[in-house]
Amino acid sequence: MIPTSGALTMSVLREAYARGAKPADMVHAVYRRIEEINDPAIFIHLRAVDDVIADAENLPRQTDEMPLWGMPFVAKDNIDVAGIPTTAACPAYAYTPDKDAFVITQLRNAGALLIGKTNLDQFATGLVGVRSPYGVPKNAVDPDIVPGGSSSGSGVAVGHGFATFSLGTDTAGSGRVPAALNNIVGLKPSLGALSATGLVPACRTLDTISIFAGTVSDAYAVFEVACAFDPKDAFSKPITAGALAAQEDITIGVPNNATRIFFGDDAQAASFDRSLDHLKSLGATIVELDFTPFYEVAKMLYEGAWVAERYTVVQDLMANQQNALHPTTEKIISAAKDLSAADAFNGIYRLKALERTAQQVLADVDMLCVPTIPTYYSVGDLEADPVTPNSNLGTYTNFVNLLDMCGIAVPSELRRDGRPGSITLLAKSGKDALVASVASAFAGEVLPTMPAPIKETEIALAVCGAHMSGMGLNHELTSRGARLLRATTTSPNYKLYALAGGPPQRPGMLRTTDGAAIELEVWALPKTEAGAFLAGIPAPLSIGTVHLADGTAAHGFLVEAAGIAGAQDITHLGSWRNFQTP
Repeated sequence: MIPTSGALTMSVLREAYARGAKPADMVHAVYRRIEEINDPAIFIHLRAVDDVIADAENLPRQTDEMPLWGMPFVAKDNIDVAGIPTTAACPAYAYTPDKDAFVITQLRNAGALLIGKTNLDQFATGLVGVRSPYGVPKNAVDPDIVPGGSSSGSGVAVGHGFATFSLGTDTAGSGRVPAALNNIVGLKPSLGALSATGLVPACRTLDTISIFAGTVSDAYAVFEVACAFDPKDAFSKPITAGALAAQEDITIGVPNNATRIFFGDDAQAASFDRSLDHLKSLGATIVELDFTPFYEVAKMLYEGAWVAERYTVVQDLMANQQNALHPTTEKIISAAKDLSAADAFNGIYRLKALERTAQQVLADVDMLCVPTIPTYYSVGDLEADPVTPNSNLGTYTNFVNLLDMCGIAVPSELRRDGRPGSITLLAKSGKDALVASVASAFAGEVLPTMPAPIKETEIALAVCGAHMSGMGLNHELTSRGARLLRATTTSPNYKLYALAGGPPQRPGMLRTTDGAAIELEVWALPKTEAGAFLAGIPAPLSIGTVHLADGTAAHGFLVEAAGIAGAQDITHLGSWRNFQTP
C-alpha cells in the first residue's frame, strides 16, 4: 500500500495511511528504496530498520497535534540525535550526545520518524558536497553533477524520494544549493526561528537549521513544527510561523542585466528569464536592481573575519591532531590564523555600511528573486579545482544570512538541456510565510486567498464559540455586516472551558501559562455596530486582547478567572466546535 516509486510526500503517505497502511509498512518501503539506490555515501549513520520500526509501532494514535505522524526524515550529521555519534564528517571530532537537538525533539513529538544521519561537507564548510572522508553522495538527478553542500546527504535523500523531508543547515547557502542541484525545495528560515541547541556550528552568528522537502507545503509544514523559541539558545528569536496564503500585488526585485552572473551558462540565464515571466503571469511586478551591494556582502563570508568563527569550532582539534581535517576544509579554515581582532571589528563595520546600502536597494520591493545557483559543476570539475566552483555556487547565496534574510529555493521548469531549474525567493527576517506563499504559487500549489485587509471603519474581533461560522449565534455578526477575515488559533497559552449554567451552553477562554492553541475565527465588525454587539455580552465574559498564532493580537471574548468555578475544562478538544459536535 506504500508506493514503490515516486516521492513519499506527506499527501502520498497520508493517503496510504487512510487506506490502511501502517507506519511500519512505510519504514520497510524506505529501507527497500535505500537498498535499491545503493549509495553508501548518503548516510554516515543509517539506523537499524528494527529500531525505526519500533519507533513506528510505538507512535501514539494519530491526532491533529501530531502533524508529521508517520513521516520519514533524515538529519545532517552535525545535528545531535541521542545515542548516535555526531561527527560533522570528521571522525576525530565525533562524540555521542545523550539527548536530541531541540529541533529533533520538536519533530519527533510531532510524529516524524528518524531514519538516519546524513553526510556533509566537513564542518559544514562548502557548497559542493565532495569534502567528506565518508565519500561523495551521488546527485539524485545526475551522478556526474556534484550533489551540493554542505548538506549533501540531506539533499540527495529527499531528491531520491525516500525521505519526506530532511534537515540540513545553512550558513552560506547549504540549505539552498543542494535543493537546486537535486530538483527539490530548500527552506532557509529566518535566523533564530529554529533553535541551534544541539547543532555543531559553522558560524554560530549566521547558522540556521534548514529544511528540504519535495513540495513547498511539506517544507513549510515542517517549519511550522520546528519554529519555536528556545530559551537555552542565546540566538533563538520569538519568530512565529504565519499561515500560507495567496498573495496579491507583490513587488519582486531581481538582478538587473548588468549584474546577473551565470559564468557563461546561457541555459541557466534563459531558465531564469522564463521563471521571471512565470512570476509576472502570477501578477508579480518585477523590478530590476543593481546587485553589486549584495555581491560585496557575499565576499565577506569567506574573505573576512567570519572565517574565524569557523576556526573557533575546530581550533583545539587542529592544534592537537594534525591532518584530522579534510585538506580543503583545513586550507579554508586555516586562513583564520592570520586574522586579528582588529580585522573582525573592521569586518563588522564594513558589513554595517553595506547593509545600509542594501536596505536602500530593498526599500521599494517586497522580496528578491535570484537564481539559486548561477551554473552547474561536475564532480570532475571539483577534482580539478576544489575552490573556484564552490565559490561560484555561492554567488546568490552567500550574502543572505549576513543580511539576516529568510528564503526558499523552489524548482522551476527544466532547463533546455534537461537539467533542473531553480529560483530562490528572499525577504527580510520574519517573512518566512510570505516567501513560502509566493513559492507555493510559483510551484502550482493551491493556497487560500488572503482576505481583504481590515478597513479603518472596522474592528477585528476574535470569536471562539457559537459566533463562529455555521454555529448558532453567527447571525449576530453577519446581520451586522461583519465579514470573516480568517480562521486561525490562539497562541499556545489559553484554556477553554464549558461554563457552568445554561442553557444555552457558553464557552470561556482564559489566558494561562500551561494552555494550548484554541481554534477561533477573526471577524471584521463595522465600528458602527460594535456598541450594540458588545452590549449583549453576559458576565463572566468580557472583551480583552487575544494573542494569535501568527504573533498578532485582536479584541476577543475572554472569561474572568472567577467565572470558571464549576466549569468543565475542554482545552484538550482544541475548540468549542469539537465540544458541540463530539
